[in-house]
Amino acid sequence: MFQEEGSSSVTSSPLQFFSMMSLSPGIGSPYPWLRELKSEERGLYLIHLLIGCANHVANGSLENANVLLEQISQLASPDGDTIQRVAAYFTEALADRILKTWPGLHRALNSTRIAMVSEEIIVQKLFFDLFPFLKMSYILTNQTIVEAMEGEKMVHIIDLNAAWPAQWVALLHVLSARPEGPPHLRITGVHHHKEVLDQMAHKLTEEAEKLDIAFQFNPMVSKIENLDFDKLRVKTGEALAISSILQLHSLLALDDDASRRRSPLPSNNSNAIHLQKILQMNPNTRGDLVEKDMVHGYSPSPDSASASSSPGSSYASMKSESFLNALWGLSPKVMVVTEQDFNHNSSNLMDRLLESLNSYAALFDCLECSVSRASLDRIKIEKMLLGEEIKNIVACEGAERRERHEKMDKWIQRLDLSGFANMPLSCQGIVQAMRFLESYGCNGYRMREENGCVVIYWQDRTLFSVTAWRSRR
Repeated sequence: MFQEEGSSSVTSSPLQFFSMMSLSPGIGSPYPWLRELKSEERGLYLIHLLIGCANHVANGSLENANVLLEQISQLASPDGDTIQRVAAYFTEALADRILKTWPGLHRALNSTRIAMVSEEIIVQKLFFDLFPFLKMSYILTNQTIVEAMEGEKMVHIIDLNAAWPAQWVALLHVLSARPEGPPHLRITGVHHHKEVLDQMAHKLTEEAEKLDIAFQFNPMVSKIENLDFDKLRVKTGEALAISSILQLHSLLALDDDASRRRSPLPSNNSNAIHLQKILQMNPNTRGDLVEKDMVHGYSPSPDSASASSSPGSSYASMKSESFLNALWGLSPKVMVVTEQDFNHNSSNLMDRLLESLNSYAALFDCLECSVSRASLDRIKIEKMLLGEEIKNIVACEGAERRERHEKMDKWIQRLDLSGFANMPLSCQGIVQAMRFLESYGCNGYRMREENGCVVIYWQDRTLFSVTAWRSRR
């Protein structure tokens, strides 16, 4: 992580040094001493400031938060090292949370911000190109579907995130080489932008014609939470497969209780010892940034712990339950689910901030390993995708907070409660995905198979999970 000043560890506590310094502006150039910090000290101090600032924001101490935001701005940078870049987007998220306390001001400052379809397409392509995750998910999903559909003459695939045709182009080529010949294939693509589905339909229809495969594309312009299952047109005699890539977590926003109270943040002083350890770690093991089991004196708030420990405890009449039950009712022969393997769905801001700081530092590290700091593509994906996700996790509450990523074991419980049975992913697909990852050219990526499920890592930090399911009747 720290490339500017070498990899030497911090041998004394900079926090003791920082604690003696004034947190208010001095005369002349503000905080001139900040510019003289070494890389390790700067990274530690940025984390220290971010947690302190979050504490002030949660407690409504906006003047103190403003002082810390000003200090952070002297150190954070969207084109610096990993921690500088991460801090820049967490700072923006905290500032946005402050602005939300003045709804009129917040709306006025964001009134001209229009989400362009072209931007969404660009971000999807950059995520596909710069990270290995979608490619691995496609390999695992496609091979699992191919094996489940052996001998089937009519295959229907429902793609709950039909944003990029590469997955199904690859599948068309595999199906065209089946010894018994390709099946009649129908793909129902779900996406909230018609333009995206039009591009998908054109590309896949063109490819199917080249391969002489009987093919039909059924576009469904809809957000996932508004999906009309009757319009999916699942027919008798079709073997059904469902692909859900990075979609199901957004349903959890609709389960949120509007009256959920926000717990106060614990003092950031309890995190000082842990934060010092972070910067003393070897960069290869720094993936456990602000890991809670190392934080002395800090434990998750009782309400957040209980909210995340038992997905079935208050599961009745939830949108996610209803949606999963509807998927089960379609009787899919196979369903493959890819989700972020994070714990970002706590009701407590501190829990979310610490966990997401950990997770996104790992994602920014992935780019640090493989893409130049000056790359415009890297800056775009950090700002347009990762930065927006950070802002949603930190600045938003209630149904507005859609980035509610949860760990694989939570999804296993949910899907089991909804009538699905876990089934192993394709062994051949797992081997193919491992070979792809080995050839990717970046040693930090790892992959582990657990009881037929796959977890993808950066160093020791879990990032994504892939699981396969069938309808249990």
